[in-house]
Amino acid sequence: MRKIDRAMEISRILEELFPEVPVPLQHEDPYTLLVAVLLSAQCTDERVNQVTPHLWKLGKTPEEMATHSIDEIQAIIRPCGLAPAKAKGIYGLSHILVEDFGGKVPTDMDALEKLPGVGHKTASVVMSQAFGVPAFPVDTHIHRLAWRWLLSTGKNVVQTEKDLKAVFPKTSWNKLHLQIIYFGRKFCPARGHNPHECPICSIYGRKEMIQQYDREQARKQSRKGS
Repeated sequence: MRKIDRAMEISRILEELFPEVPVPLQHEDPYTLLVAVLLSAQCTDERVNQVTPHLWKLGKTPEEMATHSIDEIQAIIRPCGLAPAKAKGIYGLSHILVEDFGGKVPTDMDALEKLPGVGHKTASVVMSQAFGVPAFPVDTHIHRLAWRWLLSTGKNVVQTEKDLKAVFPKTSWNKLHLQIIYFGRKFCPARGHNPHECPICSIYGRKEMIQQYDREQARKQSRKGS
């Protein structure tokens, strides 16, 4: 099967399973989304959503946040992990937004990526979810699923993003990346994944992945029987 045909079938399954995909990070505007996405690095969305209401008490705008110290920010966001670096990022980008952008989050990818603590993936999420600009944010989870589904052989998220953009219509990118995230959480996790029970891997999964799973199950059964 051609990769583009496989992509179309996978897209159909995702649409059937997840026709509605709310943004998982709670936010009110582009700034609060930007901060929430920054916090989500190596942290669950659930934990971020628990922390941000406390952070917003410091400030929901760059102007308000910029009046507080890095230590104050860090004390609140510590449960999210990597707190020192994230606090410096939030503090730094808040000051830059006030000083250079009139307190507004820029709608330009390059400008976003130059903000402290903001990488390509974070900028892509903000562009797609805050401004509706077509983007395909790829994290380690989407990278893993794209490999499992034979949609990419990329060794890194940069190549995987290029591969996914090449096989899915641009108009679908913003919704599709969320559908893949939701699908991965429910059916295709990193650990404890049974490809035979997965609605996509069972049909379009990479053969070597399924064969490896079967070998591991056979070894487990063999150990039980010995």
